Amino acid sequence: MCQDIVNTSSQYNWLEDDQMPWQTRDLMTLRREFIELALREGANRRALCRHYGISPKTGYTLIARYQAEGDAALQNRSRRPLHSPDRTPPALEAAVVALRRLHPAWGGRKICRRLQDLGHEEVPAPSTITHILRRHGLLGQEEAPTSAPQRFEHAEPNALWQIDFKGYFETAAGRCHPLTLLDDHSRFNLILKACDRMDSVTVQAGLVEVFERYGLPVRINADNGAPWGTPSAHGRSLSELAIWLIRHGIRVSHSRPYHPQTNGKEERFHRSFKAEVLAGRSFENLERAQAAFDHWRTVYNCERPHEALGLDTPIRHYQPSKRPYHPALRPIEYGPNDQVVMVGWDGKVVFQGRRLRVSNALLRLPIAFRPVEMQDGVYDIFFCHHRLMRLNLHERDRLA
Repeated sequence: MCQDIVNTSSQYNWLEDDQMPWQTRDLMTLRREFIELALREGANRRALCRHYGISPKTGYTLIARYQAEGDAALQNRSRRPLHSPDRTPPALEAAVVALRRLHPAWGGRKICRRLQDLGHEEVPAPSTITHILRRHGLLGQEEAPTSAPQRFEHAEPNALWQIDFKGYFETAAGRCHPLTLLDDHSRFNLILKACDRMDSVTVQAGLVEVFERYGLPVRINADNGAPWGTPSAHGRSLSELAIWLIRHGIRVSHSRPYHPQTNGKEERFHRSFKAEVLAGRSFENLERAQAAFDHWRTVYNCERPHEALGLDTPIRHYQPSKRPYHPALRPIEYGPNDQVVMVGWDGKVVFQGRRLRVSNALLRLPIAFRPVEMQDGVYDIFFCHHRLMRLNLHERDRLA
C-alpha cells in the first residue's frame, strides 16, 4: 500500500486546481493529507484515490487502519511475515555463526556437514547456511564459480605419500619452515612440523616419527629441489635422503620441474593451511607455531569436511600401513644376471670402458647394470629397486 503512493505520485506533476508544480513531500505527509481529505464529510474517496495515484483498495485499507490505530497507521510497515515456519531456529543459526567464526575459511557445505557430524537435527541446506553467513556479514568477496576439478587418487591408503615444505614465514625468533606430508588416497595429514631448517637430517627425523606411528608407504613423491633430489641431474641422481628411503624399500619419485601440480594435493593442503592457520597471525617462536599446527592438524584430519572425500573427514578414509618400520637398513641385493659395480669418488663408475656419473651420495655403494631383454648392449642401471637411468653402449656418450 505504502509503496503504491511512492511509485505513482511522481506521475502527477501538476495539481488540478492551481496548476502549480507538485512539491516533493515525505510519505507520512502524503498519507496524512489523504486521510484528512478522505474523512471530510461528503468526500469523494474514489476521486481522491485517483488524485493520489493509488487504487481504491489501497485507499480504503489505509482509512480503515487509521480509524482503528490512529497515527500509527501512517508509519511504514515491515513486509516480513509475522510467522516464518521455515526460518532457521535461532539456536541453530547461532551454531552456524559460531562454526564460521571458529573456522573463517569454511563455506556452507563444510559447515553443513560438520553440524550434522556434531549431532544437530534439521540442519539447513548449504545454500541456506550461505544466506545466514551473508546476513551476519561473515562472507568475504565471493569468487566466481569454477568448473569441477578433475581428481585422481590412489585406490588404497599409503600407496603414495606427498611431501614438501610450505614456504617459510618469519617468527619473532627466526624463520619457520613447515614440513607437510599427505596421504594421496585419504588426504590424511601425516606430519605438520615447524622446522628451523630444510635439510635431510630434519626431514629424516620427522619421517622416522611418521614411520614408527603409521608404518611405511609404497612410494613418496617430492619435488626436485633439495633435500629431495638434485635438479641439475634431471632425475638421474639421488640425494642422501632418497637413498635412505630406497634402502627402506620405499619407491621415490619426483615432480616434473616447474610443475608443482604433480604434487597437487600437497599444494591444495598448503592453501588451506595458509588460509586457516597462517593468515593474519604471527608467532613468537617455533614452539608457539607448533602448538597452532598441532591443533589445526586435529581439526583438518578429524573435524573438517573435505569436499574431495564427499564431505567426509580424512581420518575416515585412512588406516596405518601394514608395512612396519625397522630402523636397520635393508641389505643391498641384486639378481644373478646383474653386473654389480661400486660407485667411486665424485659419484662415478666405469662399465665396459664407459665412464659414467651417477650420484655423489652413492659413494662406496653398489649399483647394478641389468641387461634389457631383446636389446643387445642396452642396460638399465639400478640402485636397489630404483632405476637410475638406461645405458646404450651403441650410442656414444649418450644415456637413454
